[in-house]
Amino acid sequence: MSARPEERDRTRRPLSVLVPTLNEREMLPGCLESCAFADEVVVVDSGSDDNTVELARAAGATVLEHPFEGHAEQKNWGLEQVRHDWVLVLDADERVPEALRREIESHLAAPPRASGFWIRRVNTFLGRTIRGCGWQHDRVLRFFDRRAGRYETRRVHEEVVLDGAGTLEQALLHHSCRDLDTWLAKSERYARLGAEELHRHGRRIGTGDLWLRPPARFLKQYVAQGGFRDGVEGLLICAISAQGVFRKYARLRELEREGA
Repeated sequence: MSARPEERDRTRRPLSVLVPTLNEREMLPGCLESCAFADEVVVVDSGSDDNTVELARAAGATVLEHPFEGHAEQKNWGLEQVRHDWVLVLDADERVPEALRREIESHLAAPPRASGFWIRRVNTFLGRTIRGCGWQHDRVLRFFDRRAGRYETRRVHEEVVLDGAGTLEQALLHHSCRDLDTWLAKSERYARLGAEELHRHGRRIGTGDLWLRPPARFLKQYVAQGGFRDGVEGLLICAISAQGVFRKYARLRELEREGA
């Protein structure tokens, strides 16, 4: 997939877009449409049983299938497969608005002033744009020279490790939650992976982890970080986040007992 020849600046550095997928037929088309300006789009699929792969190929993307071993591992494998050094990594539920596209293109056309760039994210939850809950500070390092860094191998919240990253002015659009079932399943998955990460580093549970951390998380997001300003959706985000913290430490306790 690429922009039409007459639309692409031939003087700029080429760009590859990398999109990991698993059963993303609903969200993937919008993602691919938003990054059609790239010189190459590579979808790395980890075994979708819907028509994600067919939709990606129909949109002109290169589709590679690779068994899932972890989010960081999947992205690092994909980085080895793309053709170009400058890469934009997207999830299927993310979109590149026109203003961000223009900013990315301008950086590609100029001499590089950093090896990568953080991008702010504007997040939606059940159709509402969220301004608080701590989400207003959300940013990800997704636009970078793949020769300068790789994803840190960890179970959750993986991020690219590189020196000298700058920050773009424009934001990425992130449709984080389409329905509560999907969001609750994601929260449970992150709780399990978070517990495994803590256990791997030798962390042991304390009583305060179950009694204090969940309400502290709720108060931080809902009060200190302005979640109350996001209405019912803000309340849902903060409550589910606090429950996720409780489940993470409950699962850590389970792992401790299994290893005893």
